[in-house]
Amino acid sequence: MRIGLKTFATLAALAAGGLGAAQAQPLDKVTFATNWVAQAEHGGFYQALADGTYRKYGLDVTILPGGPNVNHRLQLIAGRVDFYMSANTLQAFDAVAYNIPTLVIAAIFQKDPQVLLAHPDQGIDTFEDLKKLTLLISKEGVASYFQWMQHDFGFREQQVKPYTFNPQPFLADKRTAMQGYVTSEPYAVESQGGFKPKIFLLADQGWGSYSTLIETRRDLVASKPDMVQRFVDASAIGWMNYLYGNNAAANTRIKRDNPEMTDDRIAYSIVKMKEYGIADSGDTIKGGIGAMSDARMKGFFDKMMASGVLKGAIDYRKAYSLQFVNKGVGIDLRPK
Repeated sequence: MRIGLKTFATLAALAAGGLGAAQAQPLDKVTFATNWVAQAEHGGFYQALADGTYRKYGLDVTILPGGPNVNHRLQLIAGRVDFYMSANTLQAFDAVAYNIPTLVIAAIFQKDPQVLLAHPDQGIDTFEDLKKLTLLISKEGVASYFQWMQHDFGFREQQVKPYTFNPQPFLADKRTAMQGYVTSEPYAVESQGGFKPKIFLLADQGWGSYSTLIETRRDLVASKPDMVQRFVDASAIGWMNYLYGNNAAANTRIKRDNPEMTDDRIAYSIVKMKEYGIADSGDTIKGGIGAMSDARMKGFFDKMMASGVLKGAIDYRKAYSLQFVNKGVGIDLRPK
């Protein structure tokens, strides 16, 4: 059957209009809140925003940076934000203990970046050598990983002095060790002290906490599982592209949200994340960034109970869900 030119033009216009309508489907508006000011350790989320990955997955994402006087986790619980970047697995266990209706749905960092730093010329060659030093540890550290250090390695409470988030006491006293993040405090020591500190990553000593976890509310998982899946998948792809691709646009956004951030510090953090396998190692090799496992969760929970960090009956399995991870999303973006 022959179609006249006018009829054909009309059909083409209708088809184009239908395609345009499909492409113009409204994006799901999503607010993602972090727990600290913008930095390279949040880079994959900024990458997915900057390079259009979130939009490709049907999401209009707003990143809400945290800070020292902001508690975005409360905003998550109140329903004012959709996803929250929590610091560690212990927070997820606490949510169960206090019947907070949140759920961890992905673990961006396979290794907690927590480290202890020592001076390089003090005969400190192994983790247990740190028993010879005064340890500068925060109140939060004493209540968590230091209890594990006492239980598993025999560190003593008498060794500890308060950490003030200032490297100067450590720089002034060679017989001290200082807590920090592998992506941050060593850079400060190198910049201000002029030397490379000895670095002891707690994750490599058996501290099994995940870090930089994506947390959401249980009701959102129940009502919008497709949106949750798209956010997790797009974030995983963002992280692969941030670590291994062109991350210039993401870094520009990070510096916009945190004007104190510098290119050198961002570059240092990225190098350390890759060097220590912070985001991409272990289960992520096959499962993709964000991977979690029941065995890892159980092992860490058992250690925290044994060392007294956790007390009382807690069903740790209610703290997380594997529904949205371990699908291999983004692994094709890893350099061969």
